[in-house]
Amino acid sequence: MSKHNKHKHEEEPQQPIGQAAEAAVAENEQEAAQEETNDSEAENEQDNSQQLKKLQEKVEALEDTKLRLMAEFENFRRRTNKEKADLLQSAGERIFRDLLPVVDDLERAMDAMEKTEDINAVREGVKLIYQKFVRFLDEQDVHAIETEGATFDTDVHEAVTTIAAGEDKKDKVIDCTKKGYKMGDRVIRFAQVVVGA
Repeated sequence: MSKHNKHKHEEEPQQPIGQAAEAAVAENEQEAAQEETNDSEAENEQDNSQQLKKLQEKVEALEDTKLRLMAEFENFRRRTNKEKADLLQSAGERIFRDLLPVVDDLERAMDAMEKTEDINAVREGVKLIYQKFVRFLDEQDVHAIETEGATFDTDVHEAVTTIAAGEDKKDKVIDCTKKGYKMGDRVIRFAQVVVGA
């Protein structure tokens, strides 16, 4: 080696042993910290995948519950519609069954008209049948709308015509051309009336 190189080699400072040890310790600490970070990230990934799995299970359970509720509601709707139809049919059946005695009476009256010469007896028979039918309507809560002397009311009357009348008969029902009926409080047929003008 030349003198110059020898001198240069001696000038290079050598790291003291303490600094090298500190650098090695720092490097080991960095590696340990990196391993901890990697371990922590792996644990976080596991936690996240477990949470995701739990959320997916909850979503599946909710979907299942929703489908079951929808099926239950559809069954309920069908059952209710069937019950309504059955109720309407049985109510209609009951009404017609209750009407049959009136029909029987009418048939007997028609038969009697052919065989009898006593018109008063036939008239009385028809009156009895009419009264029976009115009782039947009362049982069904069906009542005639009063029109005689009533003030014209568009809620229950339908004016078919108006006629000139005195001032005291203005907006009053003069005549009823067709009776109106209510079932309970609901009008099922408006009374057709002539109104004073």
